[in-house]
Amino acid sequence: MGFGDLKSNAGYVPSQADVAVFEALSGAPPADLFHALRWYNHIKSYEKLAFSLPVVKKPLGKYGPVNIEDTTDSTAKETKEDDDDDMKRKVKKQKDDDMKRKVKKQKESEKRVLHNMKKKAEKPTLIAKSSLLLDVKPWDDETDMAKLEECVHSIQMDSLVWGASKLVPVGYGIKKLQVTCVVEDDKVGTDLLEEKITAFEDYVQSMDVAAFNKI
Repeated sequence: MGFGDLKSNAGYVPSQADVAVFEALSGAPPADLFHALRWYNHIKSYEKLAFSLPVVKKPLGKYGPVNIEDTTDSTAKETKEDDDDDMKRKVKKQKDDDMKRKVKKQKESEKRVLHNMKKKAEKPTLIAKSSLLLDVKPWDDETDMAKLEECVHSIQMDSLVWGASKLVPVGYGIKKLQVTCVVEDDKVGTDLLEEKITAFEDYVQSMDVAAFNKI
């Protein structure tokens, strides 16, 4: 109990228990609660004394029988716990939202990469080709030009396609073989063609590129 010694005069002066209850009220009790109203007026008459009592005032729920639950402290504690729980839920939700955004962004990035790879794979590769006009010169006017032409056309390579050919007079009864072909630039170069054609050294003196056109 927090009401002092009620067997002596000291028990009938305002105590901190009276102060705590008095402060908890919003105003005077109604007239039909005459005992409470009488107590209220009595404490109010000691108001200055009561509110200057040196005893450390306890929470309202600490006064009275010990088996009465202190709702003042518990309410504050529950409110604080609720606020803490709300804060934890907000922090957790924020983390979850950030993680979802991160995962979504990662998936979108991977999707773009896959789309670009697929688009690149589907795009046809441009093959660079060239059309060549070759001049193949014999040693002299006694060279078998039919055999020379046969030797040139016998050269077979991947990405090499022979076209039309003809004999063109050079002078002094000598003729050169003029032949066209189409090649893929990455696979067949003019140096390689020259090496293959001049390998027939019994018939071929030299080879020159008369014309070169990209297709």
